[in-house]
Amino acid sequence: MLFELRLLAYRLAKPLQWPVSRVVAIPRPTALVGPGSAQRLCAMIGEFGVRRVMIVTDAVLVKLGMVEPLRGALAGHGIDVAVHDAITPDPTYPVLQAGLAAVRAHRSDAILAIGGGSVIDAAKVIDAMAVSGKSPQKLVGVLKIGKPMLPLFAIPTTAGTGSEVTVAAVVTDPVKHAKAAVIDPRLVPLATALDPTLMTGMPKPITAATGMDALTHAVEAYVNRWPHGETAFHCIAATRMIFANLPRAYEHGDDLEAREAMAVAAFYAGLAFTKAYVGYVHAFSHKIGGMYGVPHGLGNAVTLPYVLDFLKDAPRAEERLAELAVAIGAGTESEPKPVLAQRFVDRVRELNRAVGIPEEIEALERSDVGEIARAAMIEAHRDYPVPKTMSLPEAESLLRRMLRTAH
Repeated sequence: MLFELRLLAYRLAKPLQWPVSRVVAIPRPTALVGPGSAQRLCAMIGEFGVRRVMIVTDAVLVKLGMVEPLRGALAGHGIDVAVHDAITPDPTYPVLQAGLAAVRAHRSDAILAIGGGSVIDAAKVIDAMAVSGKSPQKLVGVLKIGKPMLPLFAIPTTAGTGSEVTVAAVVTDPVKHAKAAVIDPRLVPLATALDPTLMTGMPKPITAATGMDALTHAVEAYVNRWPHGETAFHCIAATRMIFANLPRAYEHGDDLEAREAMAVAAFYAGLAFTKAYVGYVHAFSHKIGGMYGVPHGLGNAVTLPYVLDFLKDAPRAEERLAELAVAIGAGTESEPKPVLAQRFVDRVRELNRAVGIPEEIEALERSDVGEIARAAMIEAHRDYPVPKTMSLPEAESLLRRMLRTAH
């Protein structure tokens, strides 16, 4: 009973957050797009007047030789460059503290993130720690930074998270095995480069998971109850681009046109959910990822069709899913909305299968279903303007459908 009352209190307070989401100014990074844009961004950084840049990345990208040309480009503009390559997937508090120590030792006056969502999120939080003096634990929440950031730039090497454009960074508590978000408009990078040449070597599983992550951002933002002026445009554009280009990027990794389209789609989806938020898919995925180490994009990809099955008969969600079906060419406006909504859900499942996404979370344990469901309900009902309210038993039932023994 107390748990249900807590969820009710969150739902009653939710309308009070809507005006805030409308008036808080969200900066937007300058975006350079296309082959060679990463080099152009390095030249731009040279014009900003910074003198000591820390590249935050991971060891794999350094080993693959993707970082050195960009380090050299910065050095060519007279910038003292250091490389910190110790970022791991789903960065934990100790990983972030090590990054902060590197920035302080180098006396960096700017940070360039080169990598996937985990790297960019880590760079954001390291920057916030450097200027605020706060630990990652103290930064979790909304508007906790309080001071101007060091100039921050981002070069994503995956097309999915949209972290290069969002106000959030996700961190992992290694003790509680839980993920939490640092949210502040100051986290948005000054500029980003969407360079498809850096994405051609992305393995198929990562291409699939990050692409479906971007689709989840677009779809959840589109069906939510907090629309904004340009959110619909970005959601529809991103959804259309992902359905058209993700299979191409998956099957032909060197297809620059498809890679560039996926990078732009992830950027658009990031713009959308920064304003309109996400929903139940992320609430489940955050807890599953924190508990088992399941990559965020994969967790979202598996969970998305199950959540859409739950939402599709809610009036707003039905209408929005029907519109997305039309946008991807899966039907016409003259067809009944319930038919179109179901067709879109079916197309999501088909896209998952086409890019090798499984139908279950292999790591998910039946004994953890209750804990995950409760955590997801708290996150969703507290933070997200979802179009339909899910009960705890419904959440548990959804999770049981994703058990590896359920199929």
